[in-house]
Amino acid sequence: MERTVRAIQGLLPSTLPPSLRTTPANLYQVLSRAPGGGVGQRVHQIRWTEKGIRNCYWQVTRTRLKLEGNHGKAWGKLYWRGKQISGQEERIGGSLKYKWSAGSS
Repeated sequence: MERTVRAIQGLLPSTLPPSLRTTPANLYQVLSRAPGGGVGQRVHQIRWTEKGIRNCYWQVTRTRLKLEGNHGKAWGKLYWRGKQISGQEERIGGSLKYKWSAGSS
């Protein structure tokens, strides 16, 4: 069994492509990892967790990804401390400036 695992690992590249990584990244890289461009997914800025702000996230409603998921546009609804803040979908800001992760903070 161990031999098989090593053989399979030998076939994989030493560094995973961006679409398979699970580390925090810009918003578009995080969304491009999910099926359907991340529509319906919850995402949050890493700095919210670092500041101790809990249960805050964006619920993604629409995306337009380009350049293999490194850039684009994303829209969603903001939930802050568990309550919906935005009534209608709005463009998600800070998408390239901050690190993002899937789930809520």
